Amino acid sequence: QVQLVESGGGLVQTGGSLRLSCAASGRTFSNYAMGWFRQAPGKEREFVARINSYGAITDYADSVKGRFTISRDNAKNTVYPQMNSLKPEDTAVYYCNTRVLDTDYWGRGTQVTVSS
Repeated sequence: QVQLVESGGGLVQTGGSLRLSCAASGRTFSNYAMGWFRQAPGKEREFVARINSYGAITDYADSVKGRFTISRDNAKNTVYPQMNSLKPEDTAVYYCNTRVLDTDYWGRGTQVTVSS
């Protein structure tokens, strides 16, 4: 079993920044890639960013490239997306994700609201 707990969401103005966190437990964190997804009201969940197990390789959705940076601290079992230059269209519930042995694990999400 893997447990993922997101934190750091909140209300921010357009152009502002937020740093989310996802704390993982239950497995050897450093063995697995970690990802972030988001879901806006009335829309499907979409990919945001991903980082490989050792943090050397990252991947981003086109909509966040150049604004979001994903990183991880394997000593703390935590993954962080730093979100800068936020836009109203970034408003969503943000979810942490990992896949272990073909099973996807999700946190409960953290709300990010960007006011215009």
